[in-house]
Amino acid sequence: MADARVVWSKKVPEVYGKLDEIDKVIAGHLDPILLELVKLRASVLNGCAFCVDLHTRRALQEGETQQRLFLVPTWIEAGEIFTDAERAVLALTDEMTRMGEHGVSDEVYGAVAEHFDEEKLAALLAAIAMINLYNRLAVASHLHPRRR
Repeated sequence: MADARVVWSKKVPEVYGKLDEIDKVIAGHLDPILLELVKLRASVLNGCAFCVDLHTRRALQEGETQQRLFLVPTWIEAGEIFTDAERAVLALTDEMTRMGEHGVSDEVYGAVAEHFDEEKLAALLAAIAMINLYNRLAVASHLHPRRR
């Protein structure tokens, strides 16, 4: 099959295992719903259908509402559906995911720092970096969600 791609996690499971350990450490510092919103937003921006499916299901399991999940792609226009802290985190997720040559603006970084202490802010930065890594690996490997 010409479209077959290596499933990286099966060929280097020790790498996947270490990344999973790091992910669990990060998760220990953050609210689980906020973490899933971050993972979902980055996955939407990166076009990772596998991860969008995964993190939507996980967010629902954590108690997130369908309405809020449906609005993650348009969080800027969603009004008060998301709290000020969540909006700041989603903006940080957008800027880190689309980083380019301009990095993360002082305005966006400062807005997150208003809502989170340095430990949680560090965990958020790591969480956003990790989901971007996972998205890139999944998209490059052509991982697709299963039909349910």
